[in-house]
Amino acid sequence: MKPEVRSVYTILEETHVDGVRALEKPTRKAACAAVFKNPYAGQYVEDLSLLYEFSKELGEMLTQKAVAALGITPDEVQSYGKAAIAGLQGEREHCAALMHPALGKPIRDNVGGGKALLPSAKKLGGPGCAIDLPLGHKDAAYVRSHFDAMEVRIPDAPKDDELVLIVGVTDSGRPFPRVGGLTIDEIKGEDGLR
Repeated sequence: MKPEVRSVYTILEETHVDGVRALEKPTRKAACAAVFKNPYAGQYVEDLSLLYEFSKELGEMLTQKAVAALGITPDEVQSYGKAAIAGLQGEREHCAALMHPALGKPIRDNVGGGKALLPSAKKLGGPGCAIDLPLGHKDAAYVRSHFDAMEVRIPDAPKDDELVLIVGVTDSGRPFPRVGGLTIDEIKGEDGLR
């Protein structure tokens, strides 16, 4: 069975000025979201493995579209994250089934690797519901300059019987980071932390 996708949204955010300072090169974030029918809406089902399969297929497509929106190669991706929203006939566990067992592999396969855990967020909501897509450095979770988020909202989704799956990537960290922590130059890339 394939996911019944109603729509796909790609969102690009560029920051040219942060606070009172202009950036020489804008920081950019891209998110891609798929809106699709929830096969478990309105019912309790013990085995959610169909959603694992959906996430493999959708995860690859969403990640490729998000990277393409930045106009960079997969190896140039610096941060990543994932989020999901279930319509009101769904459950948070439906979001978890999309994001946790199988989504990491298609994301990592399409961003040139990634040793760090993928930050995630999930919630229930109706059409126009916003979610903050968490973002973190793909190879080292302790890189504070890349602790960030991107608000994603689809105007007409999710309907009560739909799910929204979102993948986000960046080509940089926050503008003008200055709260310390591990820097990109110090990344060892061995354990996903440092």
